Amino acid sequence: MLLTKTIPGMRETSLDLFDPRSSMDSDYLTNNSRDADFGFAFNDSNFSDRVLQIEIIADSPEIRPDGEGCSSLADWARHRKRRREVLNKEIALDDAGCHEEEILSTDQPDMHDVVKCENEEEAVAMVEESASGDEAVNSNESNCSMDGGPSILRVETLHISSPILAAKSPFFYKLFSNGMRESEQRSVTVRIHVSEETALMELLNFMYSNTLTTTTAPSLLDVLMAADKFEVASCMRYCSRLLRNLPMTPESALLYLDLPSSVLMAEAVQPLTDAAKQFLAARYKDVTKYQEEVLNLPLAGIEAILSSDDLQVASEDAVYDFVLKWSRGQYPKLDDRREILASHLARCIRFPHMTCRKLKKVLTCNDFDHELASKLVLEALFFKAETPHRQRTLASEESAATSHRFVERAYKYRPVKVVEFELPRQQCVVYLDLKHEECLNLFPSGRVYSQAFHLGGQGFFLSAHCNMDQQSSFHCFGLFLGMQEKGSVTFAVDYEFAARSKPTEEYMSKYKGNYTFTGGKAVGYRNLFAMPWTSFMAEDSLYFIDGILHLRAELTIKR
Repeated sequence: MLLTKTIPGMRETSLDLFDPRSSMDSDYLTNNSRDADFGFAFNDSNFSDRVLQIEIIADSPEIRPDGEGCSSLADWARHRKRRREVLNKEIALDDAGCHEEEILSTDQPDMHDVVKCENEEEAVAMVEESASGDEAVNSNESNCSMDGGPSILRVETLHISSPILAAKSPFFYKLFSNGMRESEQRSVTVRIHVSEETALMELLNFMYSNTLTTTTAPSLLDVLMAADKFEVASCMRYCSRLLRNLPMTPESALLYLDLPSSVLMAEAVQPLTDAAKQFLAARYKDVTKYQEEVLNLPLAGIEAILSSDDLQVASEDAVYDFVLKWSRGQYPKLDDRREILASHLARCIRFPHMTCRKLKKVLTCNDFDHELASKLVLEALFFKAETPHRQRTLASEESAATSHRFVERAYKYRPVKVVEFELPRQQCVVYLDLKHEECLNLFPSGRVYSQAFHLGGQGFFLSAHCNMDQQSSFHCFGLFLGMQEKGSVTFAVDYEFAARSKPTEEYMSKYKGNYTFTGGKAVGYRNLFAMPWTSFMAEDSLYFIDGILHLRAELTIKR
């Protein structure tokens, strides 16, 4: 479509609204032609202005797949790995001669930089045919063919429309508009390996019709890789969407996580990568249940699992221990282990929610660089020293980030804040916060335990229960102090339970006394607030902060 405007005193000017050169960077054409179906024009000379010659060469023996093609994702992954290894070897060859490469490649930004020859005066990425179609194809100077080089199995010829291809692909846009000799020729020749032929034909058909005929995961991945090579982002997104709709397995999820390192346009596969992360995080939410299986996962899988807020673990201390166990198994060399912990896994551990007892061990752990360990522990201690309001603010700010280091997970054992004193006698003050929904989940007979805390070398914990009042036969809230069982150890303490219902009030003492613990024993009160469960759960009876209901209990124990 041409827009023509005549201005007095000037010659008539025309603007082609569909000229790819007008706004390629803004994806104008891609967005406006996304839904257009030009399938009727595919390989039809009546609607084409160019001829595409596809030279098909044999795969290297090292990367040739067994059989006709990859029947499973495992086969596809093995084939892709072999191909990557072979390409890396080719890149490492001495530059004195021609490399055995595909003539058409997008590994470099400019078309004329792709193929490297001894005589670089005429080195080009595209081979343009003359009117006869023979000279350019057979020219040793243009395609770097040498004795022993790749042999052409066959040549496929297609009629193509340069506006359609340029609208979908920056690669073809640059090819047809760079002003070089090849952009003015009617016939264009590209070279591919035989294993890429089916995917390229699917890709070309998609650029016309916006749809694919293939539906299997291996075939879709082949098309996706071809689309990345020829810079067809819309096809990559389409393949990603189809792959997300297919049933996912741990093997396929791990393969999808590796895609960003294998493609140039990683943003196009980001939704697929995110879906793979969500699948792994959901499948291995309970790490202890699948511990042996998870220990054998690669780094990308471990990062996806440990980055989840919904991870079901006893405490963040358990996450730290698991990371050390995995890294020691996967990276026996200390230097390699330190590198992987510093660059990847340290950000998956939420140190601010670890216990102070475990943080002390972090400082002396040889697996972490001492400077990094000191930084992580110091940050954690500063967070613990913040007021609850400030802690929630930091956590909410981090929820939009990638690290989530201040965000509390759904731990099996609830974190507590402990203030310890040595004089005039050993004692500690322990604060336990329970959210409203956590209290609701206790009904009718649930219980929740706190992380362990220590006094005089002995471990203790708090447990909140929904009990049945033995006298009045109604449900009520109970809170207990227990000692970690260690044989026949006895331990005498003075204790005091306190709680508050409003932020402006002081903690109100509920019960106090003294108790001598033996292994496995506990002391507490079945009805801490002396009221039925329904009254206790009424919103006006709980601690209300920033729209979140909390129960805050204080326990002081002295030896």
